[in-house]
Amino acid sequence: MIPCYKTERFILNVLARIGPEVTSIYIVDDHCPAGSGELVEQYCTDRRVTVLRHDVNQGVGAAMITGYQTALAAGADVIVKLDGDGQMDPALIPTFVAPITAGEVDYTKGNRFFRLEDVRAMPPVRLFGNSMLSLITKVSSGYWNLFDPTNGYTAIRASTLRRLPLDSISRRYFFETDMLFQLNLVRAVAIDVPMQARYGTETSGLRIGRAAVEFTLKNALNAVKRIVYNYYLRDMSLASIELPLGLALLLFGTVFGAYHWHASWLLGQPASAGTVMLAALPLLTGIQFIIAFLSYDIANVPRRAWSPPR
Repeated sequence: MIPCYKTERFILNVLARIGPEVTSIYIVDDHCPAGSGELVEQYCTDRRVTVLRHDVNQGVGAAMITGYQTALAAGADVIVKLDGDGQMDPALIPTFVAPITAGEVDYTKGNRFFRLEDVRAMPPVRLFGNSMLSLITKVSSGYWNLFDPTNGYTAIRASTLRRLPLDSISRRYFFETDMLFQLNLVRAVAIDVPMQARYGTETSGLRIGRAAVEFTLKNALNAVKRIVYNYYLRDMSLASIELPLGLALLLFGTVFGAYHWHASWLLGQPASAGTVMLAALPLLTGIQFIIAFLSYDIANVPRRAWSPPR
């Protein structure tokens, strides 16, 4: 499955490099102004290729949902998604699919940070942005074992994909990150696959400033929803107590300490040892409880593939 938007310079070369292990190829033309879909229909003779079209531009997430739904209806076993801009090597498709067909995992995604040489070749803005976003996404998705969350080179078991509420997933650039959140809710096993990205003259429609705010807010909302669902609605454990207790103690220690520090500063008198301890002890204890919760959450990453191989 290849979503296309302004990929007219690269898409034919990408299609030519897809190996015989792939049985069907879906090109999703997201109302591309350059006519990527028409270009493929006119010059590509590969019988595996089907062009799907959106009448209006809906975003990369919407294009992926259209491709997923079409592939599921056609009876696909494993669905691989790569971009049409030439950054992703189609020769890696068997590497992405092998752990899924072996029944070990439900979802694989690319990671461009495994090799130091690849990291050095990455544009600095992308390197910094992906690093920060990866940390935030670990908290929101619960996949502490994954990195490079915006990487669009993915493969998913069809039986796992059918369990996801595709209509509820973000239809823009947040799609890949939102997918991880939904996969965690169904306890799907996901792993990274090392890969090398090629950076050429292609341009991205992603606006860094706006995306940073949007991704931060949406990740925060997903983190709250995941924690409530996993630790209070579907199950309860010691971690369910540690988090609210830790937050309450942290808040009390911070507010109490700040109030008395301010009062001491106004009066010009140092706070008593008891006042300092009454602020510091809840603060430190709260931090310990939160760390204990995070340790439990990290250990709670899905480890066993839920869906059997077909």
